[in-house]
Amino acid sequence: MKSRSIQDYIAAESHASLTTGEVIRMLRELKGWTQKTLAERSGISVTNLSLLENEKIDIGKKRAEQLAKAFDVHPAIIIFPEYEAIEIKRAS
Repeated sequence: MKSRSIQDYIAAESHASLTTGEVIRMLRELKGWTQKTLAERSGISVTNLSLLENEKIDIGKKRAEQLAKAFDVHPAIIIFPEYEAIEIKRAS
């Protein structure tokens, strides 16, 4: 078997992009929270959380800040998941 050096490999690229709704659901589930628990921690109704997770409504700055505070992450992690994948993984 031929020995390979690190220069022989190409860094992997992300093939899956997450939506804001998927990030919210993922963070919530990783914490073991129900939508009701997240609603209590964020001040956002269960109905609106469901709509956000299912991409039926836009998140907006205020909701992003409320969720970020509840999850103890920076709002950019929720608003721009495609740019913040490393931070999402760290937050989980």
